[in-house]
Amino acid sequence: MLKRRSFLALGTVSALAFGAPVAAQTTSNAVRASSPGGVLTIEMATDNDGRPTYAVSRLGRKVVDTSWLGFLLTDAPMLERNMTLTAGAPVTVDETWEQPWGERRYVRNHYNEWRVTFTEKAGLRRRFDVVCRLYDDGLGFRYEFPEQDGLKTVRIGAELTEFNLSEDGEAWWIPAWEWNREEYLYNRTRIDAVGSAQTPMTVRGDSGLHVSIHEAALIDYAGMNLRRAEGLKFRAQLTPGLTNAAVVRQAPFHTPWRTLQISDSAAGLVESSLILNLNEPNKLGDVSWFKPMKYLGVWWEMHLELKSWGSGPKHGATTENAIKHIDFAAEHGFGGVLVEGWNKGWDGDWFANGSDFSFTEAYPDFDIERVTAHGRAKGVQLIGHHETGGNAFHYEQQLEPAMALYQRLGMHSVKTGYVADAGGARVAGPDGRAVMAWHESQPMAQHHMRVIETAAKHQVAVNAHEPFKDTGLRRTYPNMISREGARGMEFSAWGQPGNPPEHEANLVFTRLLAGPMDYTPGIFGMETRSPGGIQTTWAKQLALYVVIYSPIQMAADLLVHYEANPAPFQFIKDVPVDWAETRVLDGEIGDFVVIARKDRHSDVWALGAVSDEHPRSLSAALSFLDAGRRYRAEIYRDGPNADYRGKREDIVIEQREVTSADTLTLNLAPGGGQAIRFVPLGRKSRR
Repeated sequence: MLKRRSFLALGTVSALAFGAPVAAQTTSNAVRASSPGGVLTIEMATDNDGRPTYAVSRLGRKVVDTSWLGFLLTDAPMLERNMTLTAGAPVTVDETWEQPWGERRYVRNHYNEWRVTFTEKAGLRRRFDVVCRLYDDGLGFRYEFPEQDGLKTVRIGAELTEFNLSEDGEAWWIPAWEWNREEYLYNRTRIDAVGSAQTPMTVRGDSGLHVSIHEAALIDYAGMNLRRAEGLKFRAQLTPGLTNAAVVRQAPFHTPWRTLQISDSAAGLVESSLILNLNEPNKLGDVSWFKPMKYLGVWWEMHLELKSWGSGPKHGATTENAIKHIDFAAEHGFGGVLVEGWNKGWDGDWFANGSDFSFTEAYPDFDIERVTAHGRAKGVQLIGHHETGGNAFHYEQQLEPAMALYQRLGMHSVKTGYVADAGGARVAGPDGRAVMAWHESQPMAQHHMRVIETAAKHQVAVNAHEPFKDTGLRRTYPNMISREGARGMEFSAWGQPGNPPEHEANLVFTRLLAGPMDYTPGIFGMETRSPGGIQTTWAKQLALYVVIYSPIQMAADLLVHYEANPAPFQFIKDVPVDWAETRVLDGEIGDFVVIARKDRHSDVWALGAVSDEHPRSLSAALSFLDAGRRYRAEIYRDGPNADYRGKREDIVIEQREVTSADTLTLNLAPGGGQAIRFVPLGRKSRR
């Protein structure tokens, strides 16, 4: 087998290859390969009708029972039976790569890759390969269509990929095909009660085994949902395209990876780098023009209806208001200010089609040249905003000049938005005119890639809201910095209902397995338009800066609330956003989680713990700290009367000296949390 080993020298990561791949081929109706440590095994086979199948075992115990593979095509016979199987020899890869930013700096990529070819026995003898990458904590497999005479244009009506789970248990999922895209509260049901679900979908078997089903490296393909076929069997359900084909591609090409993260514990799912590792390496090279940062915004006041996006007497995006936010950001060490509603097009029914938006013309009361110049003088970037109303067709006509404007003004990040009912996006049809499309259709996948690539050309990073799902593309395109793709904090401003106390503990083990989320925490004003207001405590709001990862973190509340509460605001000012290491100390899906992260630019650690509606007493061993070193623990914890239904502002701020030998007891209130910053003593640390 080919083995690729890595070494680290002078801060760079390299890989050396030794030996050569084994050329021997084997032919059988059932073949197997395992992960490097022998933890996971996949079996590929053909059944009595020549249908391709696979199954997955962990330590000898079935995780996925026999499941079909294949395709229904819209202009040719299906690719799913009367096939033979040929398997190559596995190849071992063991390398380490460095993230330009992330929840950990160095990522080990250790897997066995295995290629299995399925070929029709007669007729056109069409073929496809299934390439598997087996890790000890999960696996990915994808279809590859080589160049071949019998299949040049591939029109995929449906994927027949199945996930036939072996064990009953509970599932955490949100529905597919609903109008509000991904913005739903998570259902917790038995597995056989799931209907059609979006991915990631996470399940916990009755034995305690955790499995998350998702996909990785989704480029120029339709997004995958899961439809329960029968019992514990789920089938891939591709998002519809513009014709009866969900996907149209020219061979050769490959599909996204279909992924299974598998762990004994919920914490193990979060610590897995499977989704990232299955993506290609960085294609952009040096992206040092983007700096992870915390930011403020002209935003929350609109959600509270104190200001408006549209022009008029309540307009939020005025020159004066933006400069006020920039001055506050500069005073308190924030790197950016988001201003929504600065550009023309917000008046009228923009939700209907988005065709009135200009991405280069400001409202008369917003002087973008003056605002950005003031920001540059203060060391604060203006963060751009492009709400499209889901009209990708209209946006693309202005994409190049819009990104060029941001580059000229020194604006290195943009928040994009696609607010429209699911299925109500607009893309260019075959005749060049705008037609309706689903948000996760192949045409929208193509659109988002055009946005990412155009933004990168102009040194702009993208934070997409109402986005195409995250599938780890930030490894290949590091300017894809964050996304929404779930119910964010704004639902606690006006949602009916708002986000319940369990919401964040659900996100960590579901949506966040896909990648960073711009959740916009840091709210101190707990009474909102939503019944129940913000259903957390202040301490939990602080803990979210550690628990919910994003390289850009918003201090989302009104400035007056931060001015009135400098003591808890200090944690938001101090907490890092870019990490060297991440440890998940404990957690259960939807109940609680405790996460510790080490700052990439200092020896400071931060810990965040959040609970659901129940009070909890948790133990946190500090063994992640450097042995033999003393730290000042800056603790922000729930007060004795704290409760998301009442005294949400009850917070205790204290300090104590700790070492790696200590264990802290974390007492979390109902809907509560705890945030801690560990600062080394005896030497100067950088924030």
